[in-house]
Amino acid sequence: MRPRLRLPSLKRPAGFWKIQRVPENFQPRDREKFDATLRRFDEENSRDPNRETAGGISQPREMLYAQRLTNWVLRLCPNAGEELRLAARCQHICRWESPRENYPMTRAGYLKWRADLKKFHAQKAGEILRETGYDDETIRRVQDLNLKKNFPNDPETRTLEDALCLVFLEFQLADLAAKTADDKTINALQKSWQKMTEAARAEALKLNYGEREKTLLQRALKG
Repeated sequence: MRPRLRLPSLKRPAGFWKIQRVPENFQPRDREKFDATLRRFDEENSRDPNRETAGGISQPREMLYAQRLTNWVLRLCPNAGEELRLAARCQHICRWESPRENYPMTRAGYLKWRADLKKFHAQKAGEILRETGYDDETIRRVQDLNLKKNFPNDPETRTLEDALCLVFLEFQLADLAAKTADDKTINALQKSWQKMTEAARAEALKLNYGEREKTLLQRALKG
């Protein structure tokens, strides 16, 4: 039986657009190194020339994306480990440096762009992690998460994928729907829904969608 689509209003808590405080019960192996690495990821993403406004404030797009992804990872998994937290903050690091238009505007070109992006992000993340003093094992684990290796069998990779899908639904769906044919948007929604866990789907049904996005999601879930 398909879930009934219920889309109530969701009031954003104060400070939602800010990075959530790290729960006090989370203790990285080296607090100074962990915090320094997050700052380095944010510094890199703050160079994004593309801007997006959130909460009335214009911000570098990829820095805002990293904040949103971090927020969702921690909402889904408050006890997330160090490597997952690091991976969330660098998942799309410096994405603007490899624009879509550098690849053929074909399905094959799109797939090549996406595959190359994952490798680019993992390489960039690894360079920063090494710079801030992380060991090879930690670097390898963060990169495996960047690359979404062993999905869907790896629980942390599943959490990261859930968070990626929820960022898409909450913050990117409206823009996609406005410039894309309905059938293509519905296809994107169905692909995201298939990848998500039941817990993530439940969160998705709580989001506050516009009427057009709500209709498209209803159609996607009806198959």
